[in-house]
Amino acid sequence: MADYKNINIRNKRATFDYEILEQYTAGVVLVGTEIKSIRMGKVSMVDSYCYFSEGELWIRGVNIAEYSWGTCNNHIPKRDRKLLLTAKELTKLSRSLQDKGLTVVGLRLFLNERGLAKIVIGLARGRKSYDKREYLKANDARREMDQALKRYK
Repeated sequence: MADYKNINIRNKRATFDYEILEQYTAGVVLVGTEIKSIRMGKVSMVDSYCYFSEGELWIRGVNIAEYSWGTCNNHIPKRDRKLLLTAKELTKLSRSLQDKGLTVVGLRLFLNERGLAKIVIGLARGRKSYDKREYLKANDARREMDQALKRYK
C-alpha cells in the first residue's frame, strides 16, 4: 500500500501534447470509496480534460479504480467529477476557453497535508507535431547536460 502522503499522480501525456499556459489547483468532489483508491495510488489521468456544464467545471477521463474491499458499495471508476474552484477562477477559465485552440486538461492529482484530494488543472494550447519534436530535442539536450555535470562533480 502506498504512503498516502506521497500520492502524486501525473499526466505526463498532457505536458507532451500541450503547452501549459496557466495552472490552477482545484478540489474534487468524491463519493464512496474513491478516496481509499486514491490513497492506494490506483488512479490514471491519461486523456483527462475539463468542461463547463451549467456554470460548473467538471473533469472527464480520470480513472479511479474500484476499491478492492468495497463490495457492493464501490464507485463507478470513470465517472465525471465536479471540480471546486473560486467563482473568480471559474469566470477567468470560461472566458479563456472562448479563444480558439485552448482547452483545460488535468495535470496532477495529489493529497494535501489535510488528506484532501486536489487536482492541478492547466489551461493549455495543443502542440503541433514539429513542436513535439523540438520539445523532445530540448529534453534530451537538458538530460545530457545534467548527466555531464554529474560526472564532473
